[in-house]
Amino acid sequence: MNHTLPIILILTVFAAGCSNPPRYSGNPVFPGWYADPEGIIYNDEYWIFPTYSAPYKDQVFMDAFSSEDLTNWKKHERIIDTAAVSWAQKAMWAPSVIQRSGKYFLLFGANDIQSDDETGGIGIAVADKPEGPYRDYLGKPLIDKFHNGAQPIDQFVFEDSDGKVYLIYGGWRHCNIVKLSDDMKAVEPMADGTLFREITPEGYVEGPFMFRRNDKYYFMWSEGGWTGPDYSVAYAISDSLIGPYERIGKVLVQDPSIASGAGHHSVIMIPGTDKYYIIYHRRPVGETDRNSREVCIERMEFDGNGFIKPVKISREGVPAQKAR
Repeated sequence: MNHTLPIILILTVFAAGCSNPPRYSGNPVFPGWYADPEGIIYNDEYWIFPTYSAPYKDQVFMDAFSSEDLTNWKKHERIIDTAAVSWAQKAMWAPSVIQRSGKYFLLFGANDIQSDDETGGIGIAVADKPEGPYRDYLGKPLIDKFHNGAQPIDQFVFEDSDGKVYLIYGGWRHCNIVKLSDDMKAVEPMADGTLFREITPEGYVEGPFMFRRNDKYYFMWSEGGWTGPDYSVAYAISDSLIGPYERIGKVLVQDPSIASGAGHHSVIMIPGTDKYYIIYHRRPVGETDRNSREVCIERMEFDGNGFIKPVKISREGVPAQKAR
């Protein structure tokens, strides 16, 4: 009788059962109360730049987090604070970042201005490394007034395929797009001479985000109230950067058994692939404080027609994945 084959089978089954399971990021991806996460890949590393979620008087600095594989995150403390921005006193939030000409630029909102008579709005800072330290680039806000009814907050900086840079921003249910100068120092006229073009889609509240896929522009935003359970993410698609954008539907909503208030997101695409991740904040079950928000990540997928599939929020997060 040949006893070798059964032994090989037993060893194969045993080895399969003992193989290491894939590592997952878990949600939240790092500890602490953070919100409004901007995700990006720099130098084959994932970076997340979030808002430090706290009362406005304490929300005066920003941390950043980096990872090689989405599962192990390194904290970079106080990459910028109000001490580096002479005109900012409170409510520093919603960072958005871009690399240009060997420098790293960070755009942020500060002071939560409620009218044109107050000092504040959207600022811009610059650093030599992703982790900073960032210093004020202009010595004043880049945008400090209400245009088309849009509060100057929730800025997202977007580089189009031709290398031109645009800023998409706005609260109070209005969204503008502006073109930035090559040196990132000013707003300059668009092709038709417009400085502040409104592109507000139906249902828009705040938190805009834009990306391109298959020559289409995907415009995403947050709906509902940021302090409530109905905070969510919806989207539209257009052939043109300036729209029109007709709302398609929601792709990210709460799961009352896991968390509420899932919104204000960003998207990371692995270069050279069709693999996308959505990074967002949510409020864990049992937390009622409006600032009790945590940063999470899920896969974001598309159907055969290019529409975004509904994202299911999870506790597991996503498997380990290199950024290259």
